[in-house]
Amino acid sequence: MLVVFVRALVLYILVVIVMRIMGKRQIGQLQPFELVIAIMISELAAVPMQNTGIPLVNGIIPILTLLAIQLLISFLSIKSIRFRSLICGKRTVLIENGKIREDALRNELYTLHDLLEQLRINNCPNISDVEYAILETNGQLSVIPKPQKKPLTPGDMNIQAQAEGIIVDLIIDGRIMSENLKIAGKDRKWLQSQLHMNNFSGPDDIFYACMDTATQQVFFQPREKGVEKTK
Repeated sequence: MLVVFVRALVLYILVVIVMRIMGKRQIGQLQPFELVIAIMISELAAVPMQNTGIPLVNGIIPILTLLAIQLLISFLSIKSIRFRSLICGKRTVLIENGKIREDALRNELYTLHDLLEQLRINNCPNISDVEYAILETNGQLSVIPKPQKKPLTPGDMNIQAQAEGIIVDLIIDGRIMSENLKIAGKDRKWLQSQLHMNNFSGPDDIFYACMDTATQQVFFQPREKGVEKTK
């Protein structure tokens, strides 16, 4: 039993490290070759995990080999546009100038129902509002609405918009995020003064706090009574 536990732990840690090295993209954002490698890695890890008669190294070496292949393909894709087109394919325009391209749908094995579903997901339920719909190489659909259907922006109304900042987490579950304080250009003394101004004795009273770097406004979410701090 202990052997099975150790093997499973080793393979789990290895797969997590490998997937972390491969990047942060979600499953729906993976290119076809990345998805294939991810599936193969999961299968290679499952076999020695279930069968203790197979040496552990027989699962580790293939996983590391696939990682090396993935990194090599990614590097070549960055360096060569032609190689990237060969591996990842090219984007396909499914709606052009407001007209559905039936030939493109057939070539991509994309049904009209699939297209309408993706348009609804992209907040374009009315196909007559769409100027272009482009099927990207990762399978996602990019939708460009017609000019008269695009959301109104401050620039359209000649309004000078202020620059937006980022929201920086200051306190999470009673813990001060020191690195984020540095990013915001603040220190613990300033944070403590903000807490006192809002009638809090300290960070332990706060479940979540953040600051908008543009407006310098601080938001505090106090901890619910009776809920203990996570250790």
